[in-house]
Amino acid sequence: MSREQNPTSDAPRPAPRPGRLTAAAALAALEGTALVAGGVCVLVLGLTGDPDSRTQAVTGGVTLIALALLPLLAARGLLQRRSWSRGPALITQIVALPVAYTLLQADSVAIPAGIALAAVALTALVLLVHPETTRALGIRGPGGDVQDAPNEK
Repeated sequence: MSREQNPTSDAPRPAPRPGRLTAAAALAALEGTALVAGGVCVLVLGLTGDPDSRTQAVTGGVTLIALALLPLLAARGLLQRRSWSRGPALITQIVALPVAYTLLQADSVAIPAGIALAAVALTALVLLVHPETTRALGIRGPGGDVQDAPNEK
């Protein structure tokens, strides 16, 4: 195939996506998927079961599904290396920490869920603020320069 038929052969290839960025996106997608699953479960049980208030159950299920959009969109943005996506991903993790703490205070099967949520949120936070992730997303630091790792100056 000649270059006229394949004009992208001379285009520079983008650097591979860092593993930390992919892992952060996967964790955000996992949280979003869990919210969708929880929302569908609450919605189905609210419609087919015998809840105290069908309206509250339906509203709760729809709310969980709507809340799932934030981490799912953030995960997609992270995979596409969109700098805007780090903000929603960070917000998701910060909001997940008090939820995990609340689950840890329960005397039930919610404790393992709290431990898992706390582990996922803390891991994702570390991955999202890592200098390699910041560079891959093209986020500029306080001086207007793309942030570098301390040892690379």
